[in-house]
Amino acid sequence: MRRGVISLGEIHCDQCHRLIPHGERYLAIDEEDGTEVAKGKMVYYCTECALKKGYASYRVEKSERILTFFP
Repeated sequence: MRRGVISLGEIHCDQCHRLIPHGERYLAIDEEDGTEVAKGKMVYYCTECALKKGYASYRVEKSERILTFFP
């Protein structure tokens, strides 16, 4: 399950391992396929890593470009 979340601090990206600062958006996803982590573990991705992995994308709505973590 995907969750778009706003950081309250002390969250690290599991891909690039950088600290996600307070107020920045990130993705929390339950990786069930077992390819990267143990089955059922929650994984956190910063915005840049979520975009690289294809979990996030930009859409244009009402002539405004927005970031979404949902398909």
